[in-house]
Amino acid sequence: MLDRISLILVIIGALNWLLVGLFQFDAVAWICGGQTAVLSRIIYAIVGVAGLWSISLLFREREPVRED
Repeated sequence: MLDRISLILVIIGALNWLLVGLFQFDAVAWICGGQTAVLSRIIYAIVGVAGLWSISLLFREREPVRED
């Protein structure tokens, strides 16, 4: 469950960076009142922690899918 939540947060962060790259529009800052607002910084930190957690997904062994 934690893996899925992390992946969702990383995707949200990636979409935000896509908006910044294409349109110079930071959705998190817009919603939360600027890049330096406390809520924005909390969201940026949570997405960053989710990104760090997602690194572990690269190095985990996957269980084979069983076909019944």
